[in-house]
Amino acid sequence: MGLLFFSWDMESKQKHSSSEEDAWIILNGIPHLGPVTLRRLFDHFGPDPSTILSASERELTGVEGVGPKIARAIRAWDEHFDLEREKRSIAKHNARFIRQTDPDYPAPLLEIYDPPIGLYSLGEMCFRDPSVAIIGSRRTTLYGLRTAKEIAAGLARRGICIVSGLARGIDAAAHEGALEVGGRTIAVLGNGADIVYPPENLELFQQIRAEGTILSEFPFGYRANRQTFPMRNRIVAGMCQAILVVETDISGGSLITARFAGEQGRQVMAIPGRIDQSTSAGCHQLIRDGATLVTSADEILEELRVGELPLGDAQPQRSETSSADLSDLTPDETTIMETLQGGEILHPDQIANATSLPSSTVNSTLLLLELRRFVRKRGDGRFETR
Repeated sequence: MGLLFFSWDMESKQKHSSSEEDAWIILNGIPHLGPVTLRRLFDHFGPDPSTILSASERELTGVEGVGPKIARAIRAWDEHFDLEREKRSIAKHNARFIRQTDPDYPAPLLEIYDPPIGLYSLGEMCFRDPSVAIIGSRRTTLYGLRTAKEIAAGLARRGICIVSGLARGIDAAAHEGALEVGGRTIAVLGNGADIVYPPENLELFQQIRAEGTILSEFPFGYRANRQTFPMRNRIVAGMCQAILVVETDISGGSLITARFAGEQGRQVMAIPGRIDQSTSAGCHQLIRDGATLVTSADEILEELRVGELPLGDAQPQRSETSSADLSDLTPDETTIMETLQGGEILHPDQIANATSLPSSTVNSTLLLLELRRFVRKRGDGRFETR
């Protein structure tokens, strides 16, 4: 009798997981099965998720990071995840589950260490647009709110998609700034796509769904917790070309997101604030650590080298440094400029080694060259010519 029951159970699971799309949704919904472990499973079993679901417990535990608990959860997935209810929720909310292998999956996310294997999407998808994340404190000042909204609007007018986390404060202001000028915006959630958190952002949530994109890696009905927000933040950072921190204190979660962005090779930018305002202390720390100081949408566009200034605002741009410009340089400045010629992108220590100049001289000279707009400092602390 036990053998007959086991055979029926396996046949039922194979029936439930026969669709490849269903298998992706199942694997994404199994509790305690994170993106890194899933990547290892795919590396071991191949690209078909059904192969993972049909593997034996012995085969599963042969994969690094997969213990008996996770293996049993995969084998008995229907005890932990209601596939049919999830599919009804997808249909009810007119959502899409975008698999990692789908052409519509945000391409920049595939570059990070732990991309989600799938994303739930509500609304119009705009993943192909160049994007900038704007983040900051929930407890912000009027200066921060105004700055976030103005910069988001300025970028959105030029075709940049604004990405943020729908949180109180800076996040909400960034979304609002993009929407007010008819631009695109993506809200990445730290819970299921059917849950509005914080609840006071319900109207903003609905507007983003109608005019932008709501995005989540979590199944419907999944509640936010302390782990889900860092997971959300890695997506915010990973799907953008750059990240802008408007206001945050030293212990703010925005600093963690900025570090994610830096580790993922994204450009990190920060807005300066008052030195006596704790909500600017985190931004000042980022700038000291190498983040690019910016004060406007135009400066961000210049750093990213995308978009055009609108008619009426266009200003002559220096495409390259001319010999006339270089004639006023000091010997140390000339030496450093020559080191950076030909597209070199170097850290100050590399410049010091290449030129035999003292590090203090290199740092002070680079600052002067940056102020005179001969060089630019990248988010990773390296320098290049403008």
